[in-house]
Amino acid sequence: MLRTRKAVPRSLAEELPTQLRRGSVGVPTAAFQAFSYVAPAGDVAILLIGTALFAAGSTPLAVLIAWLIYGLWMVTPVEFSKFISNSGSYYAYSAQGFKGGGVLVAWYWLGENLSGPAFGVLGLSAFIYVLFSSLAATSWAWVPIGIAVLLIGVVLSYRGVKPSAGFTLLAGSIEAVFLIVTAIVIIFEAGSKNTLSTFTLGPLHGAIHPIFLAIVFSVVDFTGLGTATTLSEETKDSKRKMKQALWLGWVVAGVALILPAYALTVGWGVPAMASYAKSADPGLIVYRHYLGNVGWGFLIAVTMTSYLSYMVSKVNAVTRIWYSAGRDGIFYGRISGVNQRFKTPSQAVVAFGVVILVINIVAGIILGPGNAALWLLTIAGICIIGVHMVANTALTVFTVRLGRFRPIVHGLIPSASTIIGGIVIYYSAIPLPSGPFKYAVLLSLAWLLVGFGVLAWYLSRHPGILAGGGMSRDAPQGVAPPV
Repeated sequence: MLRTRKAVPRSLAEELPTQLRRGSVGVPTAAFQAFSYVAPAGDVAILLIGTALFAAGSTPLAVLIAWLIYGLWMVTPVEFSKFISNSGSYYAYSAQGFKGGGVLVAWYWLGENLSGPAFGVLGLSAFIYVLFSSLAATSWAWVPIGIAVLLIGVVLSYRGVKPSAGFTLLAGSIEAVFLIVTAIVIIFEAGSKNTLSTFTLGPLHGAIHPIFLAIVFSVVDFTGLGTATTLSEETKDSKRKMKQALWLGWVVAGVALILPAYALTVGWGVPAMASYAKSADPGLIVYRHYLGNVGWGFLIAVTMTSYLSYMVSKVNAVTRIWYSAGRDGIFYGRISGVNQRFKTPSQAVVAFGVVILVINIVAGIILGPGNAALWLLTIAGICIIGVHMVANTALTVFTVRLGRFRPIVHGLIPSASTIIGGIVIYYSAIPLPSGPFKYAVLLSLAWLLVGFGVLAWYLSRHPGILAGGGMSRDAPQGVAPPV
């Protein structure tokens, strides 16, 4: 049975205190919490293989569309952040949007929370295997690597938002500058290979289905851009500043990933992109060819740091969502405690570390670290689309009820975003991809459907809990939310 606790229904305008460290995060730190969750260097080195597997020479188009889709999806957290400061992020927003919305989002995000960390835990192992084939031959070396990556994220997150978010700010800033500068150099060096056809369906001969499958992987590349809001209870003047952090993270992540995606495509050669996904280390090959051993070495170092900062950001975000939902009595009531010294959701941090370790080791043993990472990330991509679709609807309902509804911002854009999300899910499943990815898609679709059963259970058994979820935390009493 799902763990619950009694909750007292509260009015929409009421503010509640937080136990987290209030006022310790600024705009750049919150923005790079989101940027590090995206981890563009890891995408450049490895994960773009998933996009290129389907999009081939149209890989930059898939990445650009995914970024624009995420731009539409960013409207929801930006608008909600003006009214609600809550570490639960989309869970809290949806809980305040309509009754049961928080439960549905908590369930969908749980699907992403359990599968998405494979990018760090297994992704770095796969990357190191590319560099050192002798390690890959051992068949076990990925286990201590994965444990070390996860442990770094858990320890830093456990010890407080300042050391953990400070690490992601420093590492993310270096990563962004490196990727943008080196992409420009590769584009310049590619010379006559440059072509705008990479932003069309031309390389796919007009085929549309592969681009939708590629967009699923590219959406995963940008997953986490809204997680700056998980630090909202700890951000200075959150209701005014959070929107700045969200848009800053979106812009920097877009430039730091779209430019390299284009550079890698033209650097490899658009006609030859069918072989890009078949190579074990295409990103490294392109960097070494155009930037020599120095650029190649720096990409390795930045990528390793990117995986680590991603893991720190991931633990920070997920455990604050769990903490918020558990505080309200949804799912995680047993692990909603806060460490009074570090002011972190320490019980959720420890629980997350244990669960993710088990999932990734089992998946890695069955499929190998590289394939297991891509398999789990397929689930993560579809589940996170479900999160956004529910939250988009919640924004419309919330603003109508509050009397702040604006047709374009609160109606047209969220509705269009939801429709786009549904189209991407549809084309990721129809027809089903081949091999093990078929089962990842089926599992994720089943997870989305089960969410309605979970919602029905809460509506019938614990309606009082749903009425009090997702309240804003720690804003001054008596101050009206900004428009």
